[in-house]
Amino acid sequence: MENKNNYSIESFYKEFIKKKKFILVILIALTLFTMTFSISIGSMKFTFKQVLVAIFGDILGLQSEEMTQYVILSIRFPRVMLAVISGMALGAAGAVMQGILRNPLASPYTLGVSSGAAFGAAIAIVMGKSIFGLKLVQTSPFLIAFNAFVFGALSLALVYLIGKIKGATTTILLLSGVAVGSLFSAGISVLKYFSNNEALRNLDLWLMGGFWGANLKNIKILSPVILLCFIILIKYSSDINALSMGEDIAKTLGVNVKRTILLTLITVTFMASATIAFSGVIGFVGLIAPHISRNILGSDNKYLIIGSAFVGALLLLLSDTLARTIISPIEIPVGIVTSLIGAPFFIYILVKKDKKHWE
Repeated sequence: MENKNNYSIESFYKEFIKKKKFILVILIALTLFTMTFSISIGSMKFTFKQVLVAIFGDILGLQSEEMTQYVILSIRFPRVMLAVISGMALGAAGAVMQGILRNPLASPYTLGVSSGAAFGAAIAIVMGKSIFGLKLVQTSPFLIAFNAFVFGALSLALVYLIGKIKGATTTILLLSGVAVGSLFSAGISVLKYFSNNEALRNLDLWLMGGFWGANLKNIKILSPVILLCFIILIKYSSDINALSMGEDIAKTLGVNVKRTILLTLITVTFMASATIAFSGVIGFVGLIAPHISRNILGSDNKYLIIGSAFVGALLLLLSDTLARTIISPIEIPVGIVTSLIGAPFFIYILVKKDKKHWE
């Protein structure tokens, strides 16, 4: 009888895991379809066949028209890829933050990381140098990303420190994020006030978030960084699961709590900051994606992190597609679209969650 029960539990668990993997496959397929769809529409419309031939023509031994190939490969494909990579990074970062801090409202945007990273990058854009005085060469994305990471990490450290001192409740963390974010936003306002017209224009466009400057060089720089961060997060997914149940429980399960918290928070801060350096400030993706993913995949971070990444990619890709086509040929900054979607979702979470979530 015991063997039969064990077999039933094992069989149920295998089916459960198979279902999660199937959902991930669906999310990946939806992302690929949406990428193709996004590339195909705009002021110049293309068929799916034209898109696939332009991208895979060399492999398939096919050729497309020169203008078609230029628009797809040099303009739309880099933009779509940057949107996908950015969405994946923000979605995964939000999932890990919510698990580590046990906070349903944790995300790079709500905890002030985005504002801190934006301030660091703004210094590079306006002053033309990194925080250590290194001069930028044609607005080097490396030094902009470095500035963004340093100040993004500083903002998260401040929020985490305030939370530790005052008890790390959801309310304290959220209010700390608002306060720290406001501090860095004030710093950005100072930079805008003293910047010249050209720097101010560049900064304003960048702060609204968008993928206008996407190119294959940026993709080649950002992709390995985000991939490395993903590998680290997946490796620590079991420890994040334990931490999401509380630090005391995690310790009894053999988790090195301090090392895990420090390493994972540095990793997600680096992911978010690197993304912000290339795409500007894009809010709420890191908040929405984990909640959607958790509803369809559960709370196991081994699957949740990957699921949140692809949901984030879908959200940001659809938002960017809408931003550049809804009143074409005029483009709306994608940060405006994500805020219009994310703000009501934020209010929904505030209203829906039970009192225990805010203690």
